[in-house]
Amino acid sequence: MNGTLHFMEHQELDEPSLQQLAQLLISVVEDGASIGFLPPLSAEEALEYWRGATQPGVLLWTAWKGEKLCGTVQLQLCTKANGRHRAEVAKLMVHPAERNQGIARALMSRLEARAEQEQRRLLVLDTRTGDPSNQLYLSLGYQVVGTIPGYALSASGDKDATTIYYKELHV
Repeated sequence: MNGTLHFMEHQELDEPSLQQLAQLLISVVEDGASIGFLPPLSAEEALEYWRGATQPGVLLWTAWKGEKLCGTVQLQLCTKANGRHRAEVAKLMVHPAERNQGIARALMSRLEARAEQEQRRLLVLDTRTGDPSNQLYLSLGYQVVGTIPGYALSASGDKDATTIYYKELHV
């Protein structure tokens, strides 16, 4: 990784962090990420998403180089009685200019360590089939469950497949 990288876990987001997270979200969506939004994504829509992101049961990390936000990820803890052993990995994002420097891997490492602290033995996630993130998750030991065709709309109007993954942690 180039530059000094530091991480923060957030219970709440201050206004400067909200602004940078909104810009990160806009950047990754414009770059083609399939994370629930379509371009063009307005600053207002991005801010609205982040203002609601920190809620009970959601753990959120950010990665920074100095004052610049480089990436983020969320762990959404299942709160149902029969699911307190599992959590979902959500919204892993790295700024397009900061990719291939180990930031996503470092964020996932922190997320998995915290999942173990929370006694979560099973992590699940989904990502667009064919995206570079598929290789990341496989390299981190996630197993493919299967693929759902036509799961998410793309900016072109196509319906993209999603691949579902899981990983069992040693808690």
